[in-house]
Amino acid sequence: MDLFEKIAANRGPLGSHSHYAHGYFTFPKLEGEIKPRMIFRGKEVLTWSLNNYLGLANHPEVRKADADSAAEYGMALPMGARMMSGNSNLHEQLESELADFVQKPDCMLLNFGYQGVVSIIDAMVNRHDVIVYDAESHACIIDGVRLHQGKRFVYPHNDMGSLEKQLQRAKRITDETGGGILVITEGVFGMSGNMGDLRGVLALKDKYEFRLFVDDAHGFGTMGATGAGTGEEQGVQDGIDLYFSTFAKSMASIGAFVAGPENVIEYLRYNMRSQIFAKSLPMPLVVGAIKRLELLRTRPELKDNLWTVVRALQSGLREKGFNIGTTKSPVTPVLLQGQIPDATQITFDLRENHGIFCSIVVYPVVPKGVIMLRLIPTAAHTLDDVAQTITAFEAVADKLSKGLYSKAEIPAGL
Repeated sequence: MDLFEKIAANRGPLGSHSHYAHGYFTFPKLEGEIKPRMIFRGKEVLTWSLNNYLGLANHPEVRKADADSAAEYGMALPMGARMMSGNSNLHEQLESELADFVQKPDCMLLNFGYQGVVSIIDAMVNRHDVIVYDAESHACIIDGVRLHQGKRFVYPHNDMGSLEKQLQRAKRITDETGGGILVITEGVFGMSGNMGDLRGVLALKDKYEFRLFVDDAHGFGTMGATGAGTGEEQGVQDGIDLYFSTFAKSMASIGAFVAGPENVIEYLRYNMRSQIFAKSLPMPLVVGAIKRLELLRTRPELKDNLWTVVRALQSGLREKGFNIGTTKSPVTPVLLQGQIPDATQITFDLRENHGIFCSIVVYPVVPKGVIMLRLIPTAAHTLDDVAQTITAFEAVADKLSKGLYSKAEIPAGL
């Protein structure tokens, strides 16, 4: 069969719905300045789907730093990959400040979070090594693990008993191959909002001699006394061997970093193919990240404001009888019982009749029969935003319980 004919016959689980979903349910366009209330298809909506945790995306000092650095440097400087011609004092300054902030000896900047995680895994292990990872890990971890040419074992989410069994299997293999073991988990899991059991993982470390790699994309800036992440929150930051985060969440920008021992970071600098053969982060993104990190360090009220909104939202939802799972972070999943057609109707109702824009998650991300309304509170939201949303969710839940969505139809031509 011709390759293009094969694609035409099978558009994939999401692509098969693109004829009606594109532009509304998938690839929607939010317009206007980045803030809680934006414009969707000509109407103002209260938005809970942006990972702008600390409200830095539209912070005046951030906007000024971005604009000034773009005017001074343009988007081209520095040209080339870091190893060849794309290094600068500012890149190294940002790395040093990030390392200090997350309490690690050294740090390496990365162009993107997803690409960074895949490439870290690829560089760190070979066919003699074994990876053990949490079953609910983000797609970037899963894809990195799939590239691994050695053995890999998965344990059910936060199940420390199963983790130990997988480590026993891994150790038997590495005793024969002479390889090592890399355990991978997340600090905050982006769908459920609960934390990886870092303490539980690290309790097994001496016995099984593994190294721990933590993707803390949702924990960096939001968790811990200073915002240094989930390891700080759990009091085990020192036990994390490789600490990763992206700038796409609390920093509201583009880029990422990995921090750890100097010799390991040096190894990654010379062995991460996605960085060796990719253009360096443009100077405005580096200068902008320095400003964002400065605000993260020096303005604790940003995180305080975030958690004021988080506590009001999560306690308010619980008081109204909503199931928000086991979240211990700002990520707020609201779990309802229903089918995929119900989810479509709920999305339409929330956006068109209640002015609420949030992410709707269905199978296979969550089990069949479950609909997740995923909310991302930010420091820019208000308590009035929280009250409006809870009222809207009550109305939606009432309709769902009465079976009204199963009888409704989405208007044609969305």
